Amino acid sequence: MSEVVSYARDGRIAIIMVDNPPVNALSLPVRQGLAQSFQTFMADPAALAAVLICNGRTFIAGADITEFDKPIEEPWLPKVIHQIEDCTKPVVAAIHGTALGGGLETAMACHYRVAVASAQVGLPEVSLGLLPGATGTQRLPRLAGVRTALDAMISGKPLSAAAAHQKGIVDQVIDGDLKAGAVAFAEELLKGGKGPRVIRNIKIDAASLTPNFFADYRKSIARDTRGFFAPEQIVKCVEAAVSLPYFDAVKRENELFMQCMNSSQSKAQRHLFFAEREVAKIPDVPKDTPARTIKKVAVVGGGTMGGGIAMNFANVGIPVILKEVNQEALDRGMNIIRSNYEGPVKKGKLSQAQMDKCMALIQPTLNYADLSDADLVIEAVFETMAVKMEVFGKLDEVCKVGAILASNTSTLNVDEIAASTKRPADVIGLHFFAPANVMTLLEIVRGAKTAKDVVATCMALAKTIRKMGVLVRVCFGFVGNRMYFPYIREAQRMMLEGVAPERLDRVVYEWGMAMGPHGVSDLSGLDVFDKLNKEWKDKPNDPAYCRMIGLLVAKGRLGQKSGAGIYKYEGRNPVPDPEVMKLARQEATALKIPQLEISDEEIIERLFIAMINEGALILDEGIAMRPSDIDVVYCHGYGMPRYRGGPMQYADSLGLGRVHSAMQKYRARYGDLYWTPAPLIEKLAKSGKTFAQWNAERG
Repeated sequence: MSEVVSYARDGRIAIIMVDNPPVNALSLPVRQGLAQSFQTFMADPAALAAVLICNGRTFIAGADITEFDKPIEEPWLPKVIHQIEDCTKPVVAAIHGTALGGGLETAMACHYRVAVASAQVGLPEVSLGLLPGATGTQRLPRLAGVRTALDAMISGKPLSAAAAHQKGIVDQVIDGDLKAGAVAFAEELLKGGKGPRVIRNIKIDAASLTPNFFADYRKSIARDTRGFFAPEQIVKCVEAAVSLPYFDAVKRENELFMQCMNSSQSKAQRHLFFAEREVAKIPDVPKDTPARTIKKVAVVGGGTMGGGIAMNFANVGIPVILKEVNQEALDRGMNIIRSNYEGPVKKGKLSQAQMDKCMALIQPTLNYADLSDADLVIEAVFETMAVKMEVFGKLDEVCKVGAILASNTSTLNVDEIAASTKRPADVIGLHFFAPANVMTLLEIVRGAKTAKDVVATCMALAKTIRKMGVLVRVCFGFVGNRMYFPYIREAQRMMLEGVAPERLDRVVYEWGMAMGPHGVSDLSGLDVFDKLNKEWKDKPNDPAYCRMIGLLVAKGRLGQKSGAGIYKYEGRNPVPDPEVMKLARQEATALKIPQLEISDEEIIERLFIAMINEGALILDEGIAMRPSDIDVVYCHGYGMPRYRGGPMQYADSLGLGRVHSAMQKYRARYGDLYWTPAPLIEKLAKSGKTFAQWNAERG
C-alpha cells in the first residue's frame, strides 16, 4: 500500500487513512494511494463500508499547487473522484481541520460526509484564478443548491461545519472522537440498509430558479469580481450543471478549468499565493530567532493614522496606550476610534460588546511617563524628521530597556531617527497604510543597526494583528512609496501634456487598479505629496516634476478634505474641473511642454514601466529582498489587482525585452533623467530572463 495512504479495517468498516503532512495535499502519491486503496476496498469481501479519514491536523486541505504548471500525471483527481463515487459499498468522508478545494471535492465524491464541529469546508480556487476543476462546480450545486454553491465558489470563503450541515454538505456533526464517530455513522448506514448515495444522480430542478437567475447573479457580483476571469467561468460551469447531463457538464468544467489554469491571471494569482508565504523568510533571521514579548503597546499620535494603528492591537486583545499632546487632540483621536468601531456595529459586523471591549483596551494619556512599561511604542506623528527625532529622544528617556521603538514614517530615514536614541538596535520602521485599521500591508523597515530579534518580533507581530508584513531596507520612500513616486510623476506629466485626469484615471481603473493616480492623490491629500517632495533631499532637478500638485496646493486645493484638488468634490464624488486643465495648459506653455496625442496603451505603459524600472533599482540596491516581496507590497497596499500579480510579475508577463524597449523609446523622447533602464533590466532583457528566474538563480 502507498506510504501516504493506508488501508485497514475496523470490523466490517474499512479505514482509508491519508497521511501526507503538513496538510495532506492531493499530490500524485496521494492520488495513487487513494486509487489503490479504494480498489482494495472493493475487492475486500469483509469490508462493507469505508471511512476516508486523514492523519495530522487536517483533512485534505487541497491540491498540490506546485503540480499545476507541470504535465498531468495520472491518476488525475477527477478520475479518482469518479472511482470513489462508483464504489458499490457506502463511503463516508470524516472531516477535521479544513476540507478545501480538491479536499472538499474528494469528500463530495464520498457518499456521506461527517465532520467535527471545528471543521471548515470550501472551494477557494477562485483565489488562485481557478475554478473547482475536479467536479466541484457540479457537485456543490446538487448538495447545497445553486445560489449557495455559487456564493461559496465566487467568494472562496469556507463554511463552518454547522453551516455546511445546515446547507446539506455535511450529513452529521460529530461530537467527540472523529474516527469513532465516523465508524459509528457507517455502522448505522449498514444497519439501516442504506447503500451509496451518488451525488451526480441528484437532479437540479431548473424550474426552481427565478427567471433570468444567472443574468441577475452576474449583475450582483459584477462590482466585487471586476476584471477577474475565473468568476465568470464558475458561473458558466454552474449553468452547465443546471442545463446539461452530468458528464457533458463535467467536460465543460474541464475545458473552462484549463482555460483558467493557462491564463495569465491564474499564473499571477498563484505567484502571489507563493509570494505571500515566501515574504516571511528572512535569510539572516532564522525561524527559531527568539522574539520579544509584546503584552502592551503604546502609540504616540492620536490622529487618524495613530488611532487606526491602536485599533489593530485592541482588536486582538493587546492593551494600547494612546498618547497625544493636549486634551483636545486626545479627545478627537478617541472619538475617531469610537466612530471607526460604530460603523461595523451599525452594519451588524461587530457586536456592541466587542466594541466596548476594544475601546476599554485603549487608554488615552497626555504623559510620556505612562509609556514606561510598554513593550512596543509606535510613533505616528507628523512626517517631519525634526518632530520625529524629538519624539524618539523622549521615548529613549522614558521607555524600559528592551522596548521596541518604531516609527510609522512613510518615507524618512529610519537610521537617522534611530541615531536620536542611545538604543538604535531597538529602533525599526513600522509603516502602516491608511486606513491603518483596514489596509493589510505593513512595511517593516529594517535599519542598519536594528537587532535581529526586533525584526523577528515585528514580523511575527504583523501576523498577530492580521497584517502582511514585508521586510524592507532604508531609503527615501522605502519600497512602496519610492515606486509610487514615478507612477504619480508620469500621471502629473501627462496632465501637462494634455491628458485629462478623468481619462487617465478611467484607463487605469479599467486596467484593474482600485483607483486612478489622480483620485488617490486627492484622497491622500495633495499637501501630503507636496510635503514629501519638499522633504526629499534627492528630488529630481526638473521644474515639471509634480508641478501641478504644488500649484494646486498653493491655491488651497488640497484634495477631498478641502472639497477640491485635481477634481472638485460633491461629497466624496469627484467631478472634473475644467479650471485644472486650463491651468495645466498654461503651465505646459510656460515650461515649453508640447501637447501630445497619448493613447490608452501609452498611459498604461508609462505609468507602470516607470514603476517597474524603479523596482529593478530597488532590487539591485537590496532595499527589497525579492521581486515577489515588491509584488506583495503593491497588491496589499496600493490597490493593484491580484490578477496582475504585482508590478514585477506583470513585468515578467510582458517580457523584460519589451520593458527595456519601452524604456528606450521614452528615453529617446524625454532624455536620461527618468528613462535610463535599470542595470538589472538591461542584464535580464539581454539574457531573455525574468525577475523570477533571476531571483531563483540567486538561491
